[in-house]
Amino acid sequence: MIKIYLTSKGVMENIEDFQKGCWVNLVHPTEKELQEVEDRYGIEPDDMRAALDEEETSRITREDNYTLILVDIPAIEEKNGKDRFITLPLGIIMAKDAIITVCLESTPILNFNSRAKKTLDTKQKNRFLLQILLENAKMYLKNLRQINKQSEQLEIVLHHSIENPALLEMMELGRSLLYFTTSLKGNNAVLEKLTKSSSITRLEEDEDLLEDVIIESKQASEMADTYSGVINGMMDAYSSVISNNMNVVQKFIAIAAIIITIPSLIFDAYGMNIDGVPFENSPLAFPFVIVFAFVASLCVYQYFKHKKMF
Repeated sequence: MIKIYLTSKGVMENIEDFQKGCWVNLVHPTEKELQEVEDRYGIEPDDMRAALDEEETSRITREDNYTLILVDIPAIEEKNGKDRFITLPLGIIMAKDAIITVCLESTPILNFNSRAKKTLDTKQKNRFLLQILLENAKMYLKNLRQINKQSEQLEIVLHHSIENPALLEMMELGRSLLYFTTSLKGNNAVLEKLTKSSSITRLEEDEDLLEDVIIESKQASEMADTYSGVINGMMDAYSSVISNNMNVVQKFIAIAAIIITIPSLIFDAYGMNIDGVPFENSPLAFPFVIVFAFVASLCVYQYFKHKKMF
């Protein structure tokens, strides 16, 4: 899908044809749409399709007539009926007469609300680039807060009962935070290059906006590191709890087996078909054996209890 926008008289509108100073937004584009934009703005096919590869990392590529800025953006993917946080590449191409964005999926980062549109100007490409990067950083912060909220809810569940579904959900959150941490580090490297880039000129009033982008992105990176450490710590703690519970159960089973074995040995001895077994001719032999086996088991039980082995 391809959509073209142009800011005219302070209002950003959807237009039909390419014009100077427009914004070309490509979402999961067809080969024909890619070819059309490549021919119109002289963009290399590999650079045009870079954002369509999920494995692409954040980077900046400079060519004679355009600059490609590739960053990772947060996204939500449904898996087993539940939402999972992932990252996707977003390509921003600063062409001579337009700014072009390419992404595999539609993202809220580029769905500017009416209030934000009033401050957007597609003809001011550098400012528009910084506004996209700022929205990206804010989206990371929003998703990180959601992850933290979900982890707190899972922690409450796991405090009552350690169950596999809750542990698996916690593991998925940890994986999402790992994606976020890696992606944010790459994005911060891109921002650092942008501050030193001579191919992208900025007006003096854009410096404050760039500073906001850097601050928000670094804050998101720090939050991702913190939350990742918290979740990893919780997973290690629950692993220790599970291991300890398993040891307790195994110890209980071993002690129970020993206690049960004692009556079995006594009954086996009296069940042998041999002469000379004590009380073999006594009418009280059976009750005596039962009482003796019970007392012996009780003594062993008291011994283990005294040693605080269960």
